[in-house]
Amino acid sequence: MSLSADAVHKLEEKTKHVFRDLGRLERALTHSSARPSAGSDYERLEFLGDRVLGLVIADMLFRAYPTAAEGELSLRLNSLVNADTCAAVADEIGLHEFIKTGSDVKGLADKRLKSLRADVIESLIATIYLDGGLEAAQPFIERYWDARSKGSNSAQRDPKTELQEWAHQQNGAQPLYSVVERTGPDHDPQFTIRVDVKGFEAATGKGRSKRLAEQEAAIALLYREGVRQKTQEDTGND
Repeated sequence: MSLSADAVHKLEEKTKHVFRDLGRLERALTHSSARPSAGSDYERLEFLGDRVLGLVIADMLFRAYPTAAEGELSLRLNSLVNADTCAAVADEIGLHEFIKTGSDVKGLADKRLKSLRADVIESLIATIYLDGGLEAAQPFIERYWDARSKGSNSAQRDPKTELQEWAHQQNGAQPLYSVVERTGPDHDPQFTIRVDVKGFEAATGKGRSKRLAEQEAAIALLYREGVRQKTQEDTGND
């Protein structure tokens, strides 16, 4: 089912961008569970949008923090392009109202589908970029990410990096991640990951991708050992 004229108008108001290719816009909002024909969901656009977002955010940070070291800039970048932040922007726009999914995907506003909403904001960025290049994509990204880039949480350390450094300080060991379980359909998987650090009890985490589950496992171990204090950002992770 094609996007209605009213839906397109609402999206243009929220993005401040007039979409030139409505077919591409519809692909950007279509999840693979809708069972479209090959290549007509958002996955390819998400790939491009992720890179465009990273470039624009890196440029923003480079200009906004002229004395920051590479390490600090990397931490801020990772925080601003992760699933939590991207999903928060999607929620601010109300993007879940426009995403097309199959009947087996329910509750798009649910925390469990955070990464789906994050994916779609990236595919939307790609659509804007393909319409008008960086001149179109950059203002959109800056509108929704500028204030976030100045927040205290934007320098929150990546939990896997933090765990790696802490483990090295304890006994020179490297955290080892392993898949405990994978459940759910291909379009909506759920991974359970275990992380082991020599000399300490293992911890587990869950997520819709291996990367997210690994981060959750790292956070769980850091909490338990008193290395990391809970933040609002961590609490929102699923």
